[in-house]
Amino acid sequence: MNMAQSPNLEHLPRVALIAGPTASGKSALAMMLAERHNGVVINADSAQVYADLRVLSARPTAEEEARVPHRLFGYVDGAGSGSAAHWAMDARRVIAETQASGRLPVLVGGTGLHIRTLLDGIAPVPPIDPAIREEIRALPVAQSYRLLAEADPGAAQRLAPADTTRVARALEVVRSTGRPLADWQRDRTGGIGDAIALTATILLPDREWLLGRCDARLAAMFDAGAIEEVAALIARTDLPTDAPVLRAIGVPEITALLNGQISRDEALTRARLATRQYAKRQFTWFRNQPPAMWPRTAETDSNTLLNDIETRLHN
Repeated sequence: MNMAQSPNLEHLPRVALIAGPTASGKSALAMMLAERHNGVVINADSAQVYADLRVLSARPTAEEEARVPHRLFGYVDGAGSGSAAHWAMDARRVIAETQASGRLPVLVGGTGLHIRTLLDGIAPVPPIDPAIREEIRALPVAQSYRLLAEADPGAAQRLAPADTTRVARALEVVRSTGRPLADWQRDRTGGIGDAIALTATILLPDREWLLGRCDARLAAMFDAGAIEEVAALIARTDLPTDAPVLRAIGVPEITALLNGQISRDEALTRARLATRQYAKRQFTWFRNQPPAMWPRTAETDSNTLLNDIETRLHN
């Protein structure tokens, strides 16, 4: 991960970023910062883009959104694709609009791919041959991984053998274009990392504290409308069966509940497990992948965190 940034930051427009795993307190901190600095909270979470999942994705409530301006929350219909590339294009526009209005853009989210795409840019991979894509996506992941090891050994070494999506993507790129995905990624374009002065904060609280919050929040979601939200989602007749929104954490588990396959308690247990696993992956990613100069903190007190961010914003 490069996340390029110009060494001369003095005259570049400021952007704040608050990142970290789910339930780490990012949203509350972002709203506090935006309130104090005439800011706009801009979503950088892949699930929170969907209009269909306010409760289950832990989007800010209508009351919270009324406190300060919020952008790119719930703006994608569930039948659409909230891809990192599409989001990055929208985020570039919203950040520019926010800066032009004299406000501070406050990016907040836990989706590393979205943040990296915005800052580093997009690899200009040409369209994949549909026949190649269909053939590869139909293969068992173990077979795809063996083929990838032959066609692109470097990618196979970097990827987990059971990572179905990334293994298929790397294989389809090298098969369709004749070049490894890593080659395309070295030619990334459109990133804004070298055109802004970024003040980044990564929240990495104690894991047991974090997982306890994940469990409690998910139980509250089940009581506050998440089940009804998923019922409305799967009742839609215009929703493609492979729509990304259907893979959002909690949706498969609640769908199984609504179909009578499992009990409410089992759905909650499975959703909690999926959330815990996701939080652990996010924790590891944010600890290791972003630039070393981005501060990581286990602090959970919002006022202490806010004071630290404000100090760095003004330096």
